Amino acid sequence: MSASAKGLWLGVAAMAMFGLTLPMTQLAIGTTDAPRLSPWFVTFGRGVVAAGLSTVLLLATRSPWPQRPHWGPLAIAAVGNAIAYPLLLAWALRSVPTAHAAVVTALAPLMTAVVAALVMRQRVGPLFWACAVAGCGLVVAFSLWRAQQAGHGFALVAEDGWLAIAVLAASVGYVFGARVTPALGAERTICWVTLVALPVTLPGALLNWPTQAPEPVALAGFAYVSLFSMWAAFFAWYRALALGDAVRVSQVQLLQPFFAMAFAWPLRGERIELASLGFAAAVMVTVWLGRRSSAPSR
Repeated sequence: MSASAKGLWLGVAAMAMFGLTLPMTQLAIGTTDAPRLSPWFVTFGRGVVAAGLSTVLLLATRSPWPQRPHWGPLAIAAVGNAIAYPLLLAWALRSVPTAHAAVVTALAPLMTAVVAALVMRQRVGPLFWACAVAGCGLVVAFSLWRAQQAGHGFALVAEDGWLAIAVLAASVGYVFGARVTPALGAERTICWVTLVALPVTLPGALLNWPTQAPEPVALAGFAYVSLFSMWAAFFAWYRALALGDAVRVSQVQLLQPFFAMAFAWPLRGERIELASLGFAAAVMVTVWLGRRSSAPSR
């Protein structure tokens, strides 16, 4: 299997794990009317848990310290992926439903591709960008349709600004993490990212420690976003972005809402409708066509 194909499939595996991030975050924090864990604690606490796991892995594998050129990208990835994105997402999800947030976060693949093209100087042809815009449009349309079905409707609110900044922060973090992955390895990259963020996440978690025993359902959501959303999923995602070229592989993020929909069937008993499958098939076609576009020049 070529490096490009391996990167694509690793990206799909990462999106399967990331697909539960929005519902699990909302499970952990609750709503404005029925709050559970603080968004501050969920953000910082999941970073601390991931940093603890990272310490064990780095010590067990006797990993060397990053070199001086690696610390800058690691710090940017830490701000984007370990602090800004989860915090802004958690705050927004306190006030808006998951279906609403999915509309804004559907812009992530296109944003990641743009950031990768600028930062990593990766160039692709017009066909790729046409497929990227078409895929993004399909996912936004799908998310709007799902929001209407759920009775939420969609109107711009203040939280959409936070969600848009969260998407930008995540995209920048993804790209800078991918920059050092060839040198450090995907597993060590996310481990160092969580450790670089620890001077912020550890005091943040302690200052926002829950005053009451959390509900089991909140703990389940927190455990998922700590173990998978903040750690294990990045093993596959950073490596995917580095192997398959970040611009192209970024487009598999378009599949994330469809994975969330698939998981909602066994978890919440939500049926998968024929129209949803049609949207998913159309999006996969745009990803396939984009991958088939001309190889980037560097």
